[in-house]
Amino acid sequence: MTETINIMLAGPRGKMGSEALNMIEGTDHFQLVGCVDRKHQGKTIKEIDGLPDIDAPIYSDAQEAFDRLNADVFIDLTNPESGYVHTKLALNHHIRPVIGTSGFSEDQLDELKQLSSDKQTGIVIAPNFAIGAVLMMRFSQMAAKYFDSVEIIEKHHDEKLDAPSGTAVKTAQLIKEVRDSHQQGHPDEQESLPGARGANVDGMHIHSVRLPGYIAQQEVIFGQSGQTLTINHNSTDRKSFMSGVKFAVEQVMTIDHFVYGLENLME
Repeated sequence: MTETINIMLAGPRGKMGSEALNMIEGTDHFQLVGCVDRKHQGKTIKEIDGLPDIDAPIYSDAQEAFDRLNADVFIDLTNPESGYVHTKLALNHHIRPVIGTSGFSEDQLDELKQLSSDKQTGIVIAPNFAIGAVLMMRFSQMAAKYFDSVEIIEKHHDEKLDAPSGTAVKTAQLIKEVRDSHQQGHPDEQESLPGARGANVDGMHIHSVRLPGYIAQQEVIFGQSGQTLTINHNSTDRKSFMSGVKFAVEQVMTIDHFVYGLENLME
């Protein structure tokens, strides 16, 4: 029999948070013990219109929530500002964070890595929890060994706060590991409009699109003389992220260190 995992969740009313609620409710060995939300202090999830019939308390004060709740895992799929604060609180309470918030700086990631080590508490931060997106990043790293030139186009809904996306940055980092650094395009290339060529990461260009109608999509386009190769992933529903969140919750229970990227938990 699988042991029950007690879970705290941030942002249950959000688009990702509400999907996470449904995933938790639908998983036999997951138990929601409470939520952090800026509204509805003192109420329970089942008292909020549109949310599942779960008798779990809501706290507007994150510190109070971590002090009161007996949780094994904390899930945060909100935004970089609150996510960073929540993650530090979780680690300081020896509660294992599973974080789907992108936009953390390198300094913040380094601090969380050190805190995880100090507290000997596992943490998983994933720029993207869709299994297909993780495979897209891995396939891109494989292709980069054979193609010298690559550009990344990431497309998200127009409410996304950070650009480029964490997935695009992670993809560029993985590609950087297997290819020599070099500047792409013509050496005398000039932009008649600033930013026309996108962000430059180790010679690669990343382009960000923000439009209503998208959830999350990324194309990684490789080119060499006479041919191109495009690796594409498209999330058409936020449910696509939940299998990865579920997997991360189960895996974080088995580790005592910092993991960045779901691919590092996959065989």
